[in-house]
Amino acid sequence: MLEILKQPWPWYTSGAVIAFIMVLLLFFGKSFGFSSNLRVICAACGAGKTAKFFDFDWRSQTWNLLFLVGAVAGGYISAEFLAGEEAVQISQATVNDLAQLGISAPDGLQPEEIFSLEALFSLKGFLLLLIGGFLIGFGSRYAGGCTSGHAISGLSNLQLPSLIAVVGFFIGGLLMTHLLLPLIF
Repeated sequence: MLEILKQPWPWYTSGAVIAFIMVLLLFFGKSFGFSSNLRVICAACGAGKTAKFFDFDWRSQTWNLLFLVGAVAGGYISAEFLAGEEAVQISQATVNDLAQLGISAPDGLQPEEIFSLEALFSLKGFLLLLIGGFLIGFGSRYAGGCTSGHAISGLSNLQLPSLIAVVGFFIGGLLMTHLLLPLIF
């Protein structure tokens, strides 16, 4: 069984699992999204006393916190105990494009030039992660949710704002990849 878990699974496996989870959430009247967990955590820690945005019944969202804990625990178990010997498989065209920017193909999950302690403690790496984190936080709040919430939950509920947000995510990703990333690196 452990050997089956260590092998890469077909892409459609995740689609079937996501569809199953969405049917369960719809059945129980819940809506999925990861960025809402930050609001729940802040409200649970008492931020509702100083900011009206965090003043809500956070206990009704504890199921989403359990989902967050399960995702973190599952990622840890996968990385520590089920990881295969080979690095993430990416296309040769992507490897060539990264090489033109001075970024080597990842040996693990991500390139060392961006996601390492050495990169974090450089001014460029620190600013890149700080500004990127701010933009993701601001963007998910401004869009009323994150990519997982809009793309998985919102689209399955046929919500027009989620469709607009997902189109915006793709446009932003393309702009970052083709215009901003070459300027940064």
